[in-house]
Amino acid sequence: GTVVLSLLLATWFSVECNPGPIDDIAVDRYFIPKSCFREVKSGDFVRYHYNGTFTDGKLFDSSYDRGAAFFGQVGQKWQIAGVDKGILGMCVNEHRRITVPPHLAYGSQGAGDKVPPDTTLVFDLVLLDIFNRADQVQTKVISTPKECKRSVMRTDFVRFHFNGTLLDGTVFDSSYKRSQTQDSVVGEGWLIKGLDEGLLGMCVGEIRHFIIPPFLAFGEKGYGTEIPPHASLVYHILLEDLHNPKDDIVVEVVEAPEPCTRKSVAGDYIRYNYNASLLNGITFDSSYQHNQTYNTYIGMGYMISGIDKGLQGVCTGERRRIILPPHLAYGQQGAGKDIPGSAVLVFDIHVIDFHNVKDPVHVETTHKPEVCNETSEVNDFIEYHYNCSLLDGTLLFTSRDYETPQDVVLGGGKIIDGLDEALRNMCVGERRTVIVPPHLGHGEKGAGIVPGSAVLRFELELVSLQKGVPEGYLFIWLEESPVQLFEALDSNQDQQVPLEEFSQFIKQQVLEGKGRLKPAQDPDSVIRDMFKNQDRNADGLITQDELKLKVDEDVEKTRHEEL
Repeated sequence: GTVVLSLLLATWFSVECNPGPIDDIAVDRYFIPKSCFREVKSGDFVRYHYNGTFTDGKLFDSSYDRGAAFFGQVGQKWQIAGVDKGILGMCVNEHRRITVPPHLAYGSQGAGDKVPPDTTLVFDLVLLDIFNRADQVQTKVISTPKECKRSVMRTDFVRFHFNGTLLDGTVFDSSYKRSQTQDSVVGEGWLIKGLDEGLLGMCVGEIRHFIIPPFLAFGEKGYGTEIPPHASLVYHILLEDLHNPKDDIVVEVVEAPEPCTRKSVAGDYIRYNYNASLLNGITFDSSYQHNQTYNTYIGMGYMISGIDKGLQGVCTGERRRIILPPHLAYGQQGAGKDIPGSAVLVFDIHVIDFHNVKDPVHVETTHKPEVCNETSEVNDFIEYHYNCSLLDGTLLFTSRDYETPQDVVLGGGKIIDGLDEALRNMCVGERRTVIVPPHLGHGEKGAGIVPGSAVLRFELELVSLQKGVPEGYLFIWLEESPVQLFEALDSNQDQQVPLEEFSQFIKQQVLEGKGRLKPAQDPDSVIRDMFKNQDRNADGLITQDELKLKVDEDVEKTRHEEL
């Protein structure tokens, strides 16, 4: 049978009868580790491997052969007296050779057929573990983050990285090898007691070193093949993430523009830039990398629920940080390779603009001249100066880049609807600031350097105004037209009106303010077109029966349609 050191403990009590020489033990500390955080004292529990030999070197017992280290309490007769005494002061990983005289070993009786009577024994020990029932978790804080707004409490859910070793440095596990954090609730018995306790009060980014005695770890059973029975455990832990299942989003407003005339609500369409990171500061996504804003409806389920909620109540230009617990982000599953399961996400957001599909053009008059006889309306020809920018102040276009102001006939469909509308009912010299939502601007697709779905800001000044004529007209009467129009045209009364006569008459009406030509075109070419319209047989002369006012023509057309 095997001889375990704890056998035959009583044998050495009979030594008094032995007349042999009484020597003490001899201890050779032939390897002492550089660092020794603790020395064996009486009452401590120890685990060690040993070889037992006679003085000639012949092996009579070995814990290595059995594949299990010796475990016992010092000073409680769990081992022979010489080893009990010889192990005092030993450090973990220290190697000692303890020579034990017979009276401190198995004395005159020996031990079965393994150890003859009166034999001096040599024990070669390496200490693997040491603890005491009075021990608690030993915690050493290695580093703490600069700021810590929150630390681990019971019922919190944590994600941490760790290296785990036995007291002698043998690695039993590492989350780094798996490239995956250890995830657990704290204080609910998911973890060993020592960790449940040791993680309390930790901040994200903090590193702690723990030594956990076996009775707060895996105890006398150990765990799997890696953790033997009665093993103290050493953990080196970095806290990566922390939340509580009851958490809501946290919103920190970093920069709030003043004034803020409007805040976003559910149903608005928003454009924003963002940097997205984990709690440990590692960025996993950014709109700046994609070089375009993220555009979406708020509060309609198009985004993870925490962002959907966190983007409500923002101002244009606002910067805010939104911290999302996993249950309002990507949950236990995570997303892709960059967002781990159960991760808290931090979004740093800069709101570029938002609008609602029901928004009208918003007009603010910044300057109105004292005298204003007429205002712009559809069909008028106007000249105006403008600056066009995004709501973040980025200038897109300005008429100051050109030698002359911009010109347009209002209502002619040549400019975006919102601008056309904003230029109406203006006096010459009036200035306006105008906000145009995208559905009255360049729409979802944008145009050139105008981004899709962009809200635009225009600064406008009306430079000149030429009143217009209705669509399809080349000339209108501002007073009643002469009753005998042909007679008025036919100045030499020869019953026919050539272009020259016609032209002279029209110009005279304009001069006297009785009529108006279509603006923004060469008057002579407009008059030529008018003449052509009346000279129905194209012989270069208008006769009495060819002449018809456009108004009468339009009435006739309708009559035909009715017939």
